[in-house]
Amino acid sequence: MLDIKFVREHPDIVKENIKKKFEDHKLPLVDEVIDLDKKIRDLKNNGGDLRAERNSLSTKIGSLMREKKLAEVEEIKKRVVEINNQLVDIEKEEGVLTEELTKKMMVIPNIIDKSVPIGKDDSENVELQKFGEPKEKPFEVPYHVDILEKLDGIDLESARKVAGNGFYYLTGDIARLHSAVLTYARDFMINKGFTYVIPPFMIHGNVVNGVMSFDEMDQMMYKIEGEDLYLIGTSEHSMIGRFIDTIIDKNKLPLTLTSYSPCFRKEKGAHGIEERGIYRIHQFEKQEMIVICEPEDSMEWFNKLWSYTVELFRSLDIPVRTIECCSGDLADLKVKSIDVEAWSPRQKKYFEVGSCSNLGDAQARRLKIRVKGDKGNYFAHTLNNTVIAPPRMLIAFVENHLNEDGSVNIPEVLRPYMGGKSKIEVKK
Repeated sequence: MLDIKFVREHPDIVKENIKKKFEDHKLPLVDEVIDLDKKIRDLKNNGGDLRAERNSLSTKIGSLMREKKLAEVEEIKKRVVEINNQLVDIEKEEGVLTEELTKKMMVIPNIIDKSVPIGKDDSENVELQKFGEPKEKPFEVPYHVDILEKLDGIDLESARKVAGNGFYYLTGDIARLHSAVLTYARDFMINKGFTYVIPPFMIHGNVVNGVMSFDEMDQMMYKIEGEDLYLIGTSEHSMIGRFIDTIIDKNKLPLTLTSYSPCFRKEKGAHGIEERGIYRIHQFEKQEMIVICEPEDSMEWFNKLWSYTVELFRSLDIPVRTIECCSGDLADLKVKSIDVEAWSPRQKKYFEVGSCSNLGDAQARRLKIRVKGDKGNYFAHTLNNTVIAPPRMLIAFVENHLNEDGSVNIPEVLRPYMGGKSKIEVKK
Protein backbone atom coordinates (compact mmCIF):
# COMPACT_ATOMS: atom_id res chain seq x y z
CA MET A 1 0.00 0.00 0.00
CA LEU A 2 1.32 3.42 -0.94
CA ASP A 3 1.63 6.38 1.39
CA ILE A 4 -1.46 8.58 0.90
CA LYS A 5 0.80 11.62 1.13
CA PHE A 6 2.79 10.30 -1.86
CA VAL A 7 -0.43 9.77 -3.84
CA ARG A 8 -1.61 13.26 -2.92
CA GLU A 9 1.65 14.92 -3.93
CA HIS A 10 2.53 12.73 -6.96
CA PRO A 11 -0.73 11.61 -8.63
CA ASP A 12 0.86 11.65 -12.10
CA ILE A 13 3.58 9.20 -11.01
CA VAL A 14 0.97 6.87 -9.48
CA LYS A 15 -1.15 6.98 -12.65
CA GLU A 16 1.85 6.38 -14.91
CA ASN A 17 2.78 3.37 -12.76
CA ILE A 18 -0.75 1.98 -13.16
CA LYS A 19 -0.44 2.36 -16.93
CA LYS A 20 2.92 0.54 -16.91
CA LYS A 21 1.18 -2.38 -15.21
CA PHE A 22 -1.59 -2.30 -17.83
CA GLU A 23 -4.25 -1.80 -15.16
CA ASP A 24 -5.92 1.25 -16.66
CA HIS A 25 -9.23 0.35 -15.00
CA LYS A 26 -7.59 1.43 -11.73
CA LEU A 27 -6.75 4.96 -12.93
CA PRO A 28 -9.95 6.53 -11.48
CA LEU A 29 -8.91 5.26 -8.04
CA VAL A 30 -6.16 7.88 -7.82
CA ASP A 31 -8.55 10.83 -8.02
CA GLU A 32 -11.06 9.02 -5.81
CA VAL A 33 -8.58 8.49 -2.98
CA ILE A 34 -7.32 12.08 -3.25
CA ASP A 35 -10.93 13.30 -2.93
CA LEU A 36 -11.58 10.98 0.04
CA ASP A 37 -8.34 12.08 1.68
CA LYS A 38 -9.39 15.75 1.38
CA LYS A 39 -12.79 15.02 2.92
CA ILE A 40 -11.16 13.15 5.81
CA ARG A 41 -8.66 15.93 6.44
CA ASP A 42 -11.46 18.52 6.33
CA LEU A 43 -13.40 16.48 8.87
CA LYS A 44 -10.34 16.23 11.11
CA ASN A 45 -9.82 19.99 10.92
CA ASN A 46 -13.50 20.64 11.67
CA GLY A 47 -13.33 18.21 14.59
CA GLY A 48 -10.20 19.94 15.88
CA ASP A 49 -11.90 23.32 15.75
CA LEU A 50 -14.94 21.99 17.60
CA ARG A 51 -12.80 20.41 20.33
CA ALA A 52 -10.91 23.66 20.76
CA GLU A 53 -14.21 25.52 21.08
CA ARG A 54 -15.48 22.96 23.61
CA ASN A 55 -12.33 23.32 25.71
CA SER A 56 -12.69 27.09 25.68
CA LEU A 57 -16.35 26.86 26.69
CA SER A 58 -15.53 24.44 29.51
CA THR A 59 -13.04 26.95 30.89
CA LYS A 60 -15.64 29.71 30.53
CA ILE A 61 -18.25 27.66 32.42
CA GLY A 62 -15.98 27.55 35.45
CA SER A 63 -15.54 31.29 35.40
CA LEU A 64 -19.27 31.94 34.99
CA MET A 65 -20.14 29.51 37.79
CA ARG A 66 -17.90 31.47 40.13
CA GLU A 67 -19.71 34.63 39.07
CA LYS A 68 -23.07 32.80 39.53
CA LYS A 69 -24.19 33.63 35.97
CA LEU A 70 -26.27 30.45 35.77
CA ALA A 71 -28.38 31.46 32.76
CA GLU A 72 -25.25 31.96 30.64
CA VAL A 73 -23.88 28.67 31.94
CA GLU A 74 -27.00 26.81 30.73
CA GLU A 75 -26.69 28.35 27.26
CA ILE A 76 -23.05 27.33 27.04
CA LYS A 77 -23.89 23.80 28.20
CA LYS A 78 -26.41 23.54 25.36
CA ARG A 79 -23.68 24.54 22.93
CA VAL A 80 -21.34 21.92 24.45
CA VAL A 81 -24.02 19.26 23.88
CA GLU A 82 -24.36 20.43 20.26
CA ILE A 83 -20.61 20.18 19.79
CA ASN A 84 -20.52 16.67 21.29
CA ASN A 85 -23.27 15.54 18.91
CA GLN A 86 -21.46 17.11 15.96
CA LEU A 87 -18.24 15.34 16.98
CA VAL A 88 -20.05 11.99 17.12
CA ASP A 89 -21.36 12.55 13.58
CA ILE A 90 -17.93 13.67 12.35
CA GLU A 91 -16.15 10.66 13.87
CA LYS A 92 -18.74 8.32 12.38
CA GLU A 93 -18.39 9.88 8.92
CA GLU A 94 -14.62 9.93 9.24
CA GLY A 95 -14.60 6.21 10.07
CA VAL A 96 -16.74 5.36 7.03
CA LEU A 97 -14.58 7.45 4.69
CA THR A 98 -11.34 6.08 6.15
CA GLU A 99 -12.51 2.51 5.60
CA GLU A 100 -13.44 3.36 2.00
CA LEU A 101 -10.08 5.09 1.48
CA THR A 102 -8.16 2.09 2.82
CA LYS A 103 -10.01 -0.33 0.54
CA LYS A 104 -9.20 1.76 -2.52
CA MET A 105 -5.60 2.37 -1.46
CA MET A 106 -5.02 -1.37 -1.08
CA VAL A 107 -5.94 -1.90 -4.73
CA ILE A 108 -3.57 0.74 -6.11
CA PRO A 109 -0.35 -1.08 -7.15
CA ASN A 110 3.02 -0.42 -5.57
CA ILE A 111 5.52 1.70 -7.53
CA ILE A 112 7.66 -0.69 -9.56
CA ASP A 113 11.42 -0.33 -9.75
CA LYS A 114 12.80 1.61 -12.73
CA SER A 115 14.70 -1.49 -13.88
CA VAL A 116 11.54 -3.58 -14.36
CA PRO A 117 10.87 -4.33 -18.06
CA ILE A 118 7.52 -3.10 -19.35
CA GLY A 119 5.22 -5.82 -20.63
CA LYS A 120 1.58 -6.94 -20.48
CA ASP A 121 1.95 -10.47 -19.08
CA ASP A 122 4.37 -13.34 -18.42
CA SER A 123 4.87 -13.89 -22.16
CA GLU A 124 6.93 -10.66 -22.09
CA ASN A 125 9.16 -11.62 -19.16
CA VAL A 126 12.87 -11.29 -19.89
CA GLU A 127 15.55 -13.99 -19.61
CA LEU A 128 18.52 -12.70 -17.65
CA GLN A 129 21.10 -15.48 -17.34
CA LYS A 130 21.54 -19.25 -17.64
CA PHE A 131 23.50 -21.30 -15.10
CA GLY A 132 24.71 -24.76 -16.09
CA GLU A 133 24.55 -26.38 -19.50
CA PRO A 134 21.34 -28.37 -20.21
CA LYS A 135 22.25 -31.96 -21.08
CA GLU A 136 20.41 -33.78 -23.82
CA LYS A 137 19.44 -37.32 -22.82
CA PRO A 138 20.30 -40.07 -25.37
CA PHE A 139 16.85 -41.55 -24.72
CA GLU A 140 13.27 -40.29 -24.49
CA VAL A 141 12.49 -38.90 -21.03
CA PRO A 142 9.09 -40.12 -19.77
CA TYR A 143 6.48 -37.95 -18.06
CA HIS A 144 7.50 -37.37 -14.43
CA VAL A 145 4.60 -39.41 -13.01
CA ASP A 146 5.68 -42.39 -15.11
CA ILE A 147 9.24 -42.04 -13.80
CA LEU A 148 8.04 -41.88 -10.20
CA GLU A 149 5.65 -44.81 -10.60
CA LYS A 150 8.48 -47.05 -11.88
CA LEU A 151 10.40 -46.11 -8.73
CA ASP A 152 7.30 -47.04 -6.68
CA GLY A 153 7.38 -43.48 -5.38
CA ILE A 154 3.93 -42.04 -6.06
CA ASP A 155 0.27 -43.00 -5.71
CA LEU A 156 -2.10 -40.49 -7.32
CA GLU A 157 -5.08 -42.81 -7.67
CA SER A 158 -5.44 -43.38 -3.93
CA ALA A 159 -4.95 -39.65 -3.28
CA ARG A 160 -7.85 -38.84 -5.62
CA LYS A 161 -10.08 -41.20 -3.65
CA VAL A 162 -9.03 -39.67 -0.35
CA ALA A 163 -8.79 -35.94 -1.23
CA GLY A 164 -9.51 -35.42 -4.95
CA ASN A 165 -7.38 -34.06 -7.76
CA GLY A 166 -4.32 -32.00 -6.87
CA PHE A 167 -3.13 -34.30 -4.06
CA TYR A 168 -0.64 -37.17 -3.93
CA TYR A 169 1.00 -39.87 -1.86
CA LEU A 170 4.80 -39.99 -2.08
CA THR A 171 6.27 -43.30 -0.94
CA GLY A 172 9.55 -45.10 -0.31
CA ASP A 173 12.76 -43.60 -1.61
CA ILE A 174 10.92 -40.76 -3.38
CA ALA A 175 9.26 -39.71 -0.12
CA ARG A 176 12.69 -39.87 1.49
CA LEU A 177 14.18 -37.83 -1.37
CA HIS A 178 11.44 -35.24 -0.87
CA SER A 179 12.36 -34.88 2.82
CA ALA A 180 16.09 -35.02 2.07
CA VAL A 181 15.86 -32.08 -0.34
CA LEU A 182 14.01 -29.99 2.25
CA THR A 183 16.50 -30.83 4.98
CA TYR A 184 19.43 -30.09 2.69
CA ALA A 185 17.84 -26.74 1.77
CA ARG A 186 17.32 -25.94 5.46
CA ASP A 187 20.98 -26.59 6.25
CA PHE A 188 22.07 -24.70 3.13
CA MET A 189 20.30 -21.55 4.36
CA ILE A 190 21.48 -21.96 7.96
CA ASN A 191 25.02 -22.07 6.57
CA LYS A 192 24.27 -18.75 4.85
CA GLY A 193 23.58 -17.25 8.28
CA PHE A 194 19.78 -17.46 8.23
CA THR A 195 17.79 -18.37 11.36
CA TYR A 196 15.58 -21.44 10.96
CA VAL A 197 11.90 -21.01 11.88
CA ILE A 198 8.81 -23.22 11.81
CA PRO A 199 5.83 -20.81 11.72
CA PRO A 200 2.05 -21.20 12.23
CA PHE A 201 0.38 -22.78 9.22
CA MET A 202 -2.81 -20.72 9.66
CA ILE A 203 -3.18 -16.95 9.95
CA HIS A 204 -5.89 -14.36 10.69
CA GLY A 205 -7.60 -12.35 7.96
CA ASN A 206 -5.86 -9.09 8.88
CA VAL A 207 -2.48 -10.76 8.27
CA VAL A 208 -3.70 -12.06 4.90
CA ASN A 209 -4.70 -8.53 3.94
CA GLY A 210 -1.30 -7.31 5.08
CA VAL A 211 0.84 -9.67 3.03
CA MET A 212 -0.96 -10.01 -0.31
CA SER A 213 -3.37 -8.39 -2.76
CA PHE A 214 -7.08 -9.21 -2.90
CA ASP A 215 -6.68 -10.89 -6.31
CA GLU A 216 -3.92 -13.14 -4.98
CA MET A 217 -6.00 -14.04 -1.93
CA ASP A 218 -8.98 -15.06 -4.07
CA GLN A 219 -6.77 -17.17 -6.33
CA MET A 220 -4.84 -18.84 -3.54
CA MET A 221 -6.20 -18.92 0.00
CA TYR A 222 -8.34 -21.58 1.68
CA LYS A 223 -10.49 -20.19 4.50
CA ILE A 224 -11.40 -22.21 7.60
CA GLU A 225 -15.20 -22.22 7.72
CA GLY A 226 -16.67 -20.33 10.67
CA GLU A 227 -13.31 -18.98 11.88
CA ASP A 228 -11.07 -16.02 11.15
CA LEU A 229 -8.31 -18.34 9.93
CA TYR A 230 -6.75 -19.04 6.54
CA LEU A 231 -4.37 -21.85 5.53
CA ILE A 232 -1.10 -20.31 4.37
CA GLY A 233 -0.15 -20.47 0.70
CA THR A 234 3.51 -19.95 1.65
CA SER A 235 5.32 -19.48 4.95
CA GLU A 236 6.13 -15.89 3.92
CA HIS A 237 2.58 -15.05 5.02
CA SER A 238 2.98 -16.04 8.66
CA MET A 239 6.68 -15.13 8.77
CA ILE A 240 6.02 -11.49 7.80
CA GLY A 241 2.87 -11.50 9.93
CA ARG A 242 5.01 -12.35 12.95
CA PHE A 243 6.17 -8.72 13.03
CA ILE A 244 2.74 -7.06 12.81
CA ASP A 245 2.52 -3.85 14.89
CA THR A 246 6.18 -3.98 15.93
CA ILE A 247 8.98 -1.44 16.05
CA ILE A 248 12.38 -3.02 15.34
CA ASP A 249 15.58 -1.33 16.44
CA LYS A 250 17.69 -0.58 13.34
CA ASN A 251 20.69 -2.23 15.00
CA LYS A 252 18.84 -5.57 14.83
CA LEU A 253 18.43 -5.38 11.05
CA PRO A 254 18.60 -7.18 8.76
CA LEU A 255 16.44 -10.06 9.99
CA THR A 256 17.37 -13.05 7.82
CA LEU A 257 15.06 -16.02 8.31
CA THR A 258 14.46 -19.34 6.59
CA SER A 259 11.23 -21.21 7.23
CA TYR A 260 9.69 -24.59 6.56
CA SER A 261 5.97 -25.11 6.06
CA PRO A 262 3.34 -27.03 4.17
CA CYS A 263 1.56 -24.76 1.69
CA PHE A 264 -2.09 -24.88 0.61
CA ARG A 265 -3.35 -23.30 -2.62
CA LYS A 266 -6.61 -23.30 -4.54
CA GLU A 267 -4.71 -22.88 -7.84
CA LYS A 268 -7.73 -21.35 -9.59
CA GLY A 269 -7.39 -21.30 -13.36
CA ALA A 270 -4.72 -24.04 -13.54
CA HIS A 271 -4.90 -25.81 -16.88
CA GLY A 272 -2.90 -27.65 -19.56
CA ILE A 273 -0.91 -30.87 -19.71
CA GLU A 274 1.75 -29.72 -17.26
CA GLU A 275 -0.94 -29.16 -14.61
CA ARG A 276 -1.29 -32.96 -14.35
CA GLY A 277 0.80 -35.03 -11.96
CA ILE A 278 2.53 -33.01 -9.24
CA TYR A 279 3.37 -29.84 -11.17
CA ARG A 280 0.48 -27.71 -9.91
CA ILE A 281 -1.13 -29.03 -6.76
CA HIS A 282 -3.21 -27.96 -3.76
CA GLN A 283 -0.73 -29.06 -1.08
CA PHE A 284 3.05 -29.06 -1.03
CA GLU A 285 5.99 -28.30 1.26
CA LYS A 286 8.54 -25.55 0.90
CA GLN A 287 11.66 -24.00 2.37
CA GLU A 288 11.43 -20.21 2.16
CA MET A 289 13.77 -17.30 2.87
CA ILE A 290 12.56 -13.96 4.27
CA VAL A 291 14.44 -10.74 4.88
CA ILE A 292 13.34 -7.61 6.77
CA CYS A 293 15.84 -4.82 6.23
CA GLU A 294 16.63 -1.14 5.91
CA PRO A 295 15.05 0.44 2.79
CA GLU A 296 18.43 1.28 1.26
CA ASP A 297 19.58 -2.34 1.57
CA SER A 298 16.62 -4.12 -0.03
CA MET A 299 17.95 -4.30 -3.60
CA GLU A 300 21.26 -5.71 -2.41
CA TRP A 301 19.38 -8.39 -0.48
CA PHE A 302 17.14 -9.04 -3.47
CA ASN A 303 20.14 -10.00 -5.58
CA LYS A 304 21.58 -12.14 -2.80
CA LEU A 305 18.35 -14.07 -2.34
CA TRP A 306 17.77 -15.23 -5.91
CA SER A 307 21.49 -16.09 -6.22
CA TYR A 308 21.15 -18.46 -3.24
CA THR A 309 18.43 -20.41 -5.07
CA VAL A 310 20.59 -20.63 -8.18
CA GLU A 311 23.53 -21.83 -6.08
CA LEU A 312 21.39 -24.49 -4.40
CA PHE A 313 20.08 -25.93 -7.67
CA ARG A 314 23.52 -25.94 -9.22
CA SER A 315 24.85 -27.84 -6.18
CA LEU A 316 22.28 -30.49 -7.14
CA ASP A 317 23.55 -30.38 -10.75
CA ILE A 318 20.29 -28.99 -12.13
CA PRO A 319 20.63 -26.32 -14.87
CA VAL A 320 18.60 -23.17 -14.18
CA ARG A 321 17.99 -19.72 -15.58
CA THR A 322 16.70 -16.45 -14.14
CA ILE A 323 13.72 -14.60 -15.60
CA GLU A 324 12.83 -10.99 -14.77
CA CYS A 325 9.08 -10.50 -14.38
CA CYS A 326 7.76 -7.67 -16.52
CA SER A 327 5.48 -4.94 -15.16
CA GLY A 328 2.24 -6.67 -16.13
CA ASP A 329 3.28 -9.91 -14.44
CA LEU A 330 4.06 -8.30 -11.07
CA ALA A 331 1.56 -8.69 -8.24
CA ASP A 332 0.37 -5.32 -6.95
CA LEU A 333 2.56 -5.29 -3.82
CA LYS A 334 5.80 -6.14 -5.64
CA VAL A 335 8.52 -3.66 -6.58
CA LYS A 336 10.61 -6.20 -8.52
CA SER A 337 10.58 -9.96 -9.02
CA ILE A 338 12.82 -12.63 -10.53
CA ASP A 339 11.78 -16.23 -11.19
CA VAL A 340 14.23 -19.12 -11.12
CA GLU A 341 13.42 -21.79 -13.71
CA ALA A 342 14.87 -25.31 -13.94
CA TRP A 343 15.65 -27.21 -17.12
CA SER A 344 13.25 -29.99 -18.13
CA PRO A 345 14.97 -32.59 -20.38
CA ARG A 346 11.54 -34.01 -21.27
CA GLN A 347 9.98 -30.73 -22.38
CA LYS A 348 13.34 -29.33 -23.57
CA LYS A 349 12.53 -26.04 -21.91
CA TYR A 350 12.72 -24.35 -18.51
CA PHE A 351 9.91 -24.18 -15.96
CA GLU A 352 9.45 -22.18 -12.77
CA VAL A 353 10.74 -23.63 -9.51
CA GLY A 354 11.02 -20.48 -7.39
CA SER A 355 10.31 -16.78 -7.23
CA CYS A 356 12.19 -13.93 -5.52
CA SER A 357 10.35 -10.68 -4.69
CA ASN A 358 11.16 -7.27 -3.27
CA LEU A 359 7.98 -5.72 -1.85
CA GLY A 360 9.49 -2.44 -0.70
CA ASP A 361 7.57 -1.10 2.28
CA ALA A 362 4.14 -2.29 1.02
CA GLN A 363 3.71 -5.19 3.48
CA ALA A 364 5.37 -3.23 6.28
CA ARG A 365 2.99 -0.31 5.75
CA ARG A 366 -0.07 -2.58 5.83
CA LEU A 367 1.12 -4.48 8.90
CA LYS A 368 2.74 -1.49 10.65
CA ILE A 369 6.25 -2.99 10.76
CA ARG A 370 8.51 -0.06 11.59
CA VAL A 371 12.18 0.57 12.21
CA LYS A 372 13.36 2.69 15.15
CA GLY A 373 16.06 4.88 13.62
CA ASP A 374 18.21 7.75 14.83
CA LYS A 375 15.74 10.34 13.54
CA GLY A 376 12.44 8.58 14.26
CA ASN A 377 10.46 5.59 13.05
CA TYR A 378 9.98 4.50 9.43
CA PHE A 379 8.72 1.44 7.56
CA ALA A 380 11.01 -1.53 6.91
CA HIS A 381 11.38 -3.28 3.56
CA THR A 382 10.42 -6.94 3.18
CA LEU A 383 11.64 -9.59 0.73
CA ASN A 384 10.91 -13.26 0.17
CA ASN A 385 12.28 -16.03 -2.01
CA THR A 386 11.76 -19.73 -2.56
CA VAL A 387 14.71 -21.82 -1.43
CA ILE A 388 13.19 -25.01 -2.75
CA ALA A 389 9.64 -26.32 -3.21
CA PRO A 390 9.20 -30.04 -3.65
CA PRO A 391 7.45 -31.88 -5.10
CA ARG A 392 7.64 -29.53 -8.13
CA MET A 393 11.41 -29.42 -7.94
CA LEU A 394 11.38 -33.23 -7.84
CA ILE A 395 10.24 -33.10 -11.47
CA ALA A 396 13.44 -31.27 -12.42
CA PHE A 397 15.44 -33.55 -10.14
CA VAL A 398 14.28 -36.91 -11.52
CA GLU A 399 14.34 -35.73 -15.14
CA ASN A 400 17.88 -34.35 -14.94
CA HIS A 401 19.27 -37.34 -13.00
CA LEU A 402 17.35 -40.06 -14.84
CA ASN A 403 19.21 -43.03 -16.30
CA GLU A 404 18.06 -44.99 -19.34
CA ASP A 405 17.14 -47.98 -17.16
CA GLY A 406 14.72 -45.78 -15.15
CA SER A 407 16.91 -45.36 -12.08
CA VAL A 408 17.73 -41.88 -10.71
CA ASN A 409 21.18 -40.77 -9.53
CA ILE A 410 21.62 -38.96 -6.22
CA PRO A 411 24.11 -36.04 -6.31
CA GLU A 412 26.93 -36.32 -3.82
CA VAL A 413 25.78 -33.37 -1.64
CA LEU A 414 22.44 -35.09 -1.04
CA ARG A 415 23.71 -38.59 -0.24
CA PRO A 416 24.23 -37.94 3.51
CA TYR A 417 20.51 -37.09 3.68
CA MET A 418 19.63 -40.29 1.82
CA GLY A 419 21.45 -42.73 4.08
CA GLY A 420 24.44 -42.84 1.74
CA LYS A 421 22.41 -43.92 -1.30
CA SER A 422 23.91 -42.95 -4.65
CA LYS A 423 20.95 -44.11 -6.73
CA ILE A 424 17.22 -44.82 -6.52
CA GLU A 425 16.55 -48.09 -8.30
CA VAL A 426 13.51 -49.11 -10.35
CA LYS A 427 11.04 -51.11 -8.25
CA LYS A 428 8.49 -52.04 -10.92
